[in-house]
Amino acid sequence: MKANDVILQTATKVVFFIIFLFSIHIFFAGHFAPGGGFVGGLLTTAAIVLLLLAFDLKTVQQALPFNFMIVVAIGLVLAIGMGAGSFVFNVPFLTHAFGDFYLPLFGVTSLHTAMIFDAGVYLVVVGSTVTMIQSIGGES
Repeated sequence: MKANDVILQTATKVVFFIIFLFSIHIFFAGHFAPGGGFVGGLLTTAAIVLLLLAFDLKTVQQALPFNFMIVVAIGLVLAIGMGAGSFVFNVPFLTHAFGDFYLPLFGVTSLHTAMIFDAGVYLVVVGSTVTMIQSIGGES
């Protein structure tokens, strides 16, 4: 039985979104500065762990109704697919393509296939760590 921690739960609702938005920033900054899929995934996992500390496991599972093993599988498909996609174009493994494109709202933007690889790493990190934490914290 958990005590009613109103202050902790209210602060967690705000801090969760701050950490999550910062993890998205770190994910997108990973091509030009330190960061990327791994660090962004760890920050997202830290935000979910904060939710688990403030609320119980069943409440968080209802708020985030994802099967995180499927999230891991999608991440693996993205990461391996981008790595193996280099074989289609007869270039070395994990060679990525990039280019500058005009997007209507953003203007000229540099797009990289490495971002798809990083998205796969992000999903694998979030899915596997949350699955481990849920299995450790769950009742048997």
